[in-house]
Amino acid sequence: MGGVLWVEALWVEAFTGLRLGRFERLVRVVRERGGNGPGGGRPWCLPRADRVLVVAVYYRTNLTMRQLAPLFGISSAAVCRVIQRLRPLLAIEPAPRPVADVERLWIVDGTLVPVRDRTVAASSRNYRFSANVQVIIDADSRLVIATARPVPGNKADAHAWRESDLPAIAAGTTVIADGAYLGTGLIVPHRRRSGRPLLRGQEEDNTEHRRVRARVEHTFARMKNWKILRDCRQKGDGLHHAVQAVATMHNLAKAG
Repeated sequence: MGGVLWVEALWVEAFTGLRLGRFERLVRVVRERGGNGPGGGRPWCLPRADRVLVVAVYYRTNLTMRQLAPLFGISSAAVCRVIQRLRPLLAIEPAPRPVADVERLWIVDGTLVPVRDRTVAASSRNYRFSANVQVIIDADSRLVIATARPVPGNKADAHAWRESDLPAIAAGTTVIADGAYLGTGLIVPHRRRSGRPLLRGQEEDNTEHRRVRARVEHTFARMKNWKILRDCRQKGDGLHHAVQAVATMHNLAKAG
């Protein structure tokens, strides 16, 4: 029996959140990164664009592979094979190095992603086994600049930041964060100390800081429209690949 989903504007936008033109750019990225051939073994039962659609629909809807299989007219094993092969190829592009004399403002924050694999998760403040994912966005465009490899959800944001490769990526760029990043060298809000209220200028700074930093929270909300980030069933590097792919698709959707 054939599948009911294929690469057309109606299906792509409804099931991936991307307009057809943006989805076609995603397909080109996969092709350029070596996603054209079978990679050994049996030949693919779907053309490349449909295989990319399988992965994008999986991340957007978080359906099980058994549920995805009849939508594309293939077996659940074939769905698993497609996802395993293509998911690293959807990763976000590395951040460009800062250009001298160009003012840039980035925002970093961490978000907890529930994940079933307890080797990459820990019981965290939301009482679920979660992983802490650090994300940097550009304050002006609100595009994702980089994401870090997930760490157990009981790790503080400051520790997760220091252990990631994000400090090297952000070198030479102004980065703001919330109070959880105290002592990291990032720009954080002024702290209120016992018996010493903040000065008026400090209160105003904190108000502006909160207004700008809220953009990263809005970005997290949009990224979690890809439901894989609400309950990730993937093991090992699966969550890392999912976050990277969702960042790529978020950027494509935002650019549209």
